[in-house]
Amino acid sequence: EIVGFLGPNGAGKSTMMKILTTYLSPTSGNAEVNGHTVLSNPKNVQKSVGYLPEHNPLYLDQYVREYLKFNANVYNVDKSRIEEVIELTGLTPEAHKTIGQLSKGYRQRVGLANALLHNPEVLILDEPTTGLDPNQLVDIRQLIKGLGKDKTVFLSTHIMQEVEAMCDRVIIINKGEIVADKKLSELREGQEQTVIVEFDYRVEDAFLLKLPHVKNVKNVHDFIYEIVFDTNIDMRSHVFDFAHDNELKILQLNQKNASLESLFRELTS
Repeated sequence: EIVGFLGPNGAGKSTMMKILTTYLSPTSGNAEVNGHTVLSNPKNVQKSVGYLPEHNPLYLDQYVREYLKFNANVYNVDKSRIEEVIELTGLTPEAHKTIGQLSKGYRQRVGLANALLHNPEVLILDEPTTGLDPNQLVDIRQLIKGLGKDKTVFLSTHIMQEVEAMCDRVIIINKGEIVADKKLSELREGQEQTVIVEFDYRVEDAFLLKLPHVKNVKNVHDFIYEIVFDTNIDMRSHVFDFAHDNELKILQLNQKNASLESLFRELTS
């Protein structure tokens, strides 16, 4: 499962990640990772977690294999695992280079390979796509989605499109508290729905307000109307039937789903 971890600046995202990776002890309460609490079993938590921080700490003058070999010794990991993570993260074509010679995208792959060395069950990734160009972004996104098939990936990002493209579940925090913890599809349930419809002539707003579940009607351009419904039921068929019953001709009919960004603003405002 891939879990998106969202919150406004200062909400506590980085603090939470540092606690979950045992870099920071909680001042009160506790946290549990894979059945181990960070206060009483930090070593077991560290074995369970692979961490890629936002600012990936790499030794630029080291070769890729040399860097991974050094960290494999720290983790006491068999050397065969080095080639496994190189292949898994798509580093094979660049493994003979120094890290300083790599693009930003490949440096992120090195960070992911390092986080995967000890084969953790949980991956914690802090802003893993920041600063990547569109091609690099797509590559890293596909890599993370692949990792999410076998591991729990806890992903912090401020890019809403990344969450929608990669994540199965979303946790949103605000002022240090969880305000949403749901599957992406469930998060949208109960949200407003907007339908864009174009007729062949102008219609009075009051007439369209007769539709069921209508919250608001706006004439956005010529014969085009934006109708907001207070239900997540697909209302396009209702609009079509309403138009047919009232001898209105529809030229176009589209649904505009609430974006994750708008839901985020609603939950954190």
